[in-house]
Amino acid sequence: MPIDATLPYDEQNIFAKILRDEIPSKRVYEDDWAIAFHDINPQAPTHILVIPRGPYVSWDDFSARGSDAEIAGFVRAVGNVARDAGLVQPGYRLLANIGRESGQEVPHLHVHVFAGKPMGPLLAR
Repeated sequence: MPIDATLPYDEQNIFAKILRDEIPSKRVYEDDWAIAFHDINPQAPTHILVIPRGPYVSWDDFSARGSDAEIAGFVRAVGNVARDAGLVQPGYRLLANIGRESGQEVPHLHVHVFAGKPMGPLLAR
């Protein structure tokens, strides 16, 4: 169910629990700024989620409140995940949903990394 990205951070969201190791995940990357793990409901042959370690609801929240170091570290982490997975060639798609109309379902910023098949257009024309 899509969430309201303007609400305060919920410490009990599933990604917060993954960060605290209360829920297992198949991690593929972690550093001081982010962790990455395989999506449990993949929408492409490769579907990895990258989340910041900080308590940010959405990209809007993160860009407004995150420190320069957190933002740079997170963006670099996304790139590292793609490179480490060998996705630069042949290519990959990044997606971050923000709020209800985008379909954001977890109130913790996350970037989807999709690869492994031709993606085609993002929106129907």
